[in-house]
Amino acid sequence: MLVVLGACAAPKHQSSNALPTPDVSSAPDGLAELYGQQLEWTTCDEGECATAQVPADYADPSGPTIQLALARIPADGDDRIGSLLVNPGGPGGSGVDSLTGIAARISADVLAHYDIVSFDPRGVQHSVPAVACLDDADMDAFVAYDADYSTPEGLAAAGEQWRAFGAACLEQTGPELATIDTISAARDLDLLRAALGDDTLHYLGYSYGTQLGATYAALFPQTAGRLVLDGAVDPTVDPDDAAYEQAVGFENALRAYVTDCQGGPACPLTGSVDHGLQQIHDLLDRAYADPLPTGTDRRLTRALAFYGVAVALYDDQYWPTLTAALTPAIQGGDGSILLMLSDAYTDRQTDGTYASNSLPAFWSISCLDGRPSSDPATMASEAERILADAPTLGESFAFGGVVCAQWPAPEIGGLDDYSAAGAPPILVIGTTNDPATPYKNAQALADLLDSGTLLTFEGEGHTAYGRSNDCITDNVDAFLLEGTVPAEGTVC
Repeated sequence: MLVVLGACAAPKHQSSNALPTPDVSSAPDGLAELYGQQLEWTTCDEGECATAQVPADYADPSGPTIQLALARIPADGDDRIGSLLVNPGGPGGSGVDSLTGIAARISADVLAHYDIVSFDPRGVQHSVPAVACLDDADMDAFVAYDADYSTPEGLAAAGEQWRAFGAACLEQTGPELATIDTISAARDLDLLRAALGDDTLHYLGYSYGTQLGATYAALFPQTAGRLVLDGAVDPTVDPDDAAYEQAVGFENALRAYVTDCQGGPACPLTGSVDHGLQQIHDLLDRAYADPLPTGTDRRLTRALAFYGVAVALYDDQYWPTLTAALTPAIQGGDGSILLMLSDAYTDRQTDGTYASNSLPAFWSISCLDGRPSSDPATMASEAERILADAPTLGESFAFGGVVCAQWPAPEIGGLDDYSAAGAPPILVIGTTNDPATPYKNAQALADLLDSGTLLTFEGEGHTAYGRSNDCITDNVDAFLLEGTVPAEGTVC
């Protein structure tokens, strides 16, 4: 991997009051009109909002269009560099709804020099059409469903659940359900870049946003600017291997949590770390056999209990909340706080509505991008591999091939080449004990990209910029503001 100190030619600086001129010079055939569209920004709760039209199918540029929702916080300094497009992850995360939260993670110097522009990718939340599948009551039942993969009858019942879910998504969303893949979303990024009037794309992507950013760089290396890919996904990993690696990632994060919990006061997990992990496993088994009461008309199933545990592993600042949830669940069979955490994961509100379509969009996009094996024997073998190395949480990552086996839209897949030859330096960030995107993914992505440079945060949790330490912040800021690339092997 070639490390280049300093980026390519410095981007043009523009007055924050100037009306950007869309860049149509790089528009692919048939897309000049869409590349040249003038975005109309209006005041909204997020700052300023606009919509952009993109083709539903890039192979048919004159055909139907999809409407993408955008939001931005304009640069508050005098020396504007351009737009910094941001993506919160998922797939299925709403950039519009998370803009304020993302901006809070970005340093003041970057906010001064960039318009922070977020967007809802095709199929997500405020974009039109957005993936829609079930009403709120049916979504409650679907999210809480505990499949039994131990028998052919249980496996068939789970398959029918997912078949019906996919059919509902197609009925409620329409044919655009087949067009919300990552490659199309990356092409949207280039159209947005042009409509924003930027010669190159400056980009900050978290988690799945790194896959989107890497796909963009591979498709458009000539217009790639300063790309920061934090909490990296390796887009070349087989879906079965990805499930295994994520299961092990969450198991490792849970082990770190148990170790920390047992080192402090009032931890409900007794004995050794292994004993503590076993107690969490026993709790999940208990919720499967007899869902726990929660003080509401909803009981805590195993699936909901897993979501409640998993969401707290994304950031070690949530670990005390996990302790507060596990204590009544283990000691008194009260699942109320774990249900609250589960609802935070699924975006379920206290009034019973879902604040976003993040889960339906997640499953829909994932099924277009790549599918695990749905062969029963292969899934059983993969489950054994997962449980061998992730015995506490692994069951929740097994038999994932059922999800997409009967999905009503064909698989599109990824790219054959992610080297992004000719792109300027790309900054890849990995956290050593990241549960959701294990560190080896960041190492692999930095190697895949011809100009990738790896920056390592030695710590816990998912992603690093804005939630780790000054070392990460300083290196990312220097890259975004000056194009300065960290020295190879930098660990923070």
